[in-house]
Amino acid sequence: MFEKRINIFTGHFGSGKTEVAVNSALKLAESGLKTSIVDFDIVNPYFRTADAREELERNNIRVVLPLYANTNVDVPAIPPEIYSLFQNKEYKVVLDVGGDDLGARAVSRFKEEILNDDYEMFFVINTRRGMTDTPEKIMEMLALIEDSANIKVTKLINNSNLLEETSPEILLEGNETISAVSEKLGIPIGITAGMEEVVGRLDSSGLCGSEVLAMRKLIHLPWNRG
Repeated sequence: MFEKRINIFTGHFGSGKTEVAVNSALKLAESGLKTSIVDFDIVNPYFRTADAREELERNNIRVVLPLYANTNVDVPAIPPEIYSLFQNKEYKVVLDVGGDDLGARAVSRFKEEILNDDYEMFFVINTRRGMTDTPEKIMEMLALIEDSANIKVTKLINNSNLLEETSPEILLEGNETISAVSEKLGIPIGITAGMEEVVGRLDSSGLCGSEVLAMRKLIHLPWNRG
């Protein structure tokens, strides 16, 4: 599922990309791989990798956070530790990138390091969000993020959901919409992501060969945090 060393997760607000990124890092660590996750989301203060820090570190995942993550000071500061991850090739790296074209600019400063490494850039899509509910809207958002990051998307991720109301049918309907994008742009659907209880009831024959990522809920709204 994650064959490349550097795995970049992008997507519009509401796509669930941070949930996907965190669960992907856990899957890599569970496979016995040295793993690090970097919170590049310097724009959105609500859904951040920092929420899952304890769980990640319990699984021996190195967590690199921006300065002032999860505080009331939201300064767009990239941690200097990121440079060591481009130099230390023994780590598998997960980059959780900001949820729009502005957020994607943060990763663009590392364009040369990424392009000279072994990388995958995933675009996470929730077709139940108004800004990404049609192939045309998805392609428009994808183009904006590519232009800002200066890196091309290599795989799509279907994370269509309505939170607790998500059903296998919602994932399958999302796959149909995203398949139209895949055919138009020539970018494969690499992963279909969903909560464990949903994908456990999913008929994978309708997923066009994409792999399934079964996730646990690790990212919460600030007013639901303990």
